[in-house]
Amino acid sequence: MSDKRFFDTNVLVYACDSTDLGKQAISLQLIAEAAASGSGVLSVQVLGEFFHAVVVRRRLLTASEAEGIIRAYRPVFPVVNVDFDLVCAATRIHRRFQLRYWDSLIVAAARLGGCAQILSEDLNHGQDYDGVTVSNPFRGGVAGTP
Repeated sequence: MSDKRFFDTNVLVYACDSTDLGKQAISLQLIAEAAASGSGVLSVQVLGEFFHAVVVRRRLLTASEAEGIIRAYRPVFPVVNVDFDLVCAATRIHRRFQLRYWDSLIVAAARLGGCAQILSEDLNHGQDYDGVTVSNPFRGGVAGTP
């Protein structure tokens, strides 16, 4: 079983958000552990959503600051590109699990990235999508455990 973890957008956003210090601490810890162990995976979609969330929607960072963080992730985390095949995989996941398209794209990217786990507050905790399981790291208990 893979020890790779796919990071959903909300984990990256909470790392930059000091309005909830508990979630920020958990996010920073998970990101640091994944960076140290080489177990974290991101996607182009997640990085784009992160930029929009922290610059436009929540105004936590300037565009330059957000770009700097995005660039800092690149050498540490593999980034799954969104291409034609990934879009088709996402549509199959959507049909099978009745997920919203963008969530299906997250699951498809996690699979392509070889991840056994998706860290997300938005998807159903404990849900198994054919070998990729969702874990809400903010749910209580030990961070990042189902």
